[in-house]
Amino acid sequence: MVKNITQKPLEYTGKVQPQLGERDASGHLLYPYLPNEELIEAVNLTIYLERPLLLKGEPGCGKTRLARAVAYELGLPLEAWYIKSTTRAKDGLYSYDAVTRLRDAQLAATGRIIKDEDIPRISDPATYVKWGPLGRAFQNEQRTVVLIDEIDKADIDFPNDLLLELDEQRFIVEETGQEVQAKAPPIVFITSNDEKDLPDAFLRRCLFHYVEFPSPERLVEIVNNHFPDSPKALVNKAVVRFLMLREEMRKDKGEGGKKVSTSELIDWFKVLRRFPQDEVLAKLDGKLPFAGVLLKSWDDHIRHLRESRGRE
Repeated sequence: MVKNITQKPLEYTGKVQPQLGERDASGHLLYPYLPNEELIEAVNLTIYLERPLLLKGEPGCGKTRLARAVAYELGLPLEAWYIKSTTRAKDGLYSYDAVTRLRDAQLAATGRIIKDEDIPRISDPATYVKWGPLGRAFQNEQRTVVLIDEIDKADIDFPNDLLLELDEQRFIVEETGQEVQAKAPPIVFITSNDEKDLPDAFLRRCLFHYVEFPSPERLVEIVNNHFPDSPKALVNKAVVRFLMLREEMRKDKGEGGKKVSTSELIDWFKVLRRFPQDEVLAKLDGKLPFAGVLLKSWDDHIRHLRESRGRE
């Protein structure tokens, strides 16, 4: 049974935002994050029920940044686990350096390690255990926010290999026999871009939320939060031009196709701000300026050029 040592219930509001240029304890630059009411509710449910929250949505819609925003507002540590195609479930718990242990044992056997204090260290298998993000979170006395990012990149068996750890919040270090039980239930966020289906047994253990693409009004708010004091006319016109491009891509590719995202809008607006306002406003009336920031494939460029010529 996991012992919850939190003195008062944690509640995420989405209203506590970092100051411009603020960094977290790891040195990562922090950005404002503006969740809607449904996402705030989903976060608080996962905190209360102690179940992982599975997040899906368009790439670049802010799924990954949610974990950092929650950790910032609640004042909790963050452990981020970025999944690759070669990642194993065990990697998030711990790794065991058997090679170093063998080397140390060989050195000890030849007498090249002569300090008395070295002998107990190399004789203890626990010396060679290195904890992963989940392993560190389980051993933290306070609740820890854990991000498991892009779980669908891993092997098909990866989610099932985490069932016990996520459900019962414990695991065993096979090389030492140590059982690690979570001291405080972590707050787990799992993101997926739907590259492959996730097993039913895994889905049953999660809460689910689809991160909707922001409304035009929310996009304006997002841009203003990232770039305070930006001219209103420039923000509004950039958002309108951006949404026009999204609509063109939707018509051409359909709802399931890759469209420009919120993160690309932020990068694009950062470039626009480098130039005089009058110059940029004029550019936004013509050919899409700095298209390479938004369009990431040759096919997208060709489609956009065709659309642009059709409007001339």
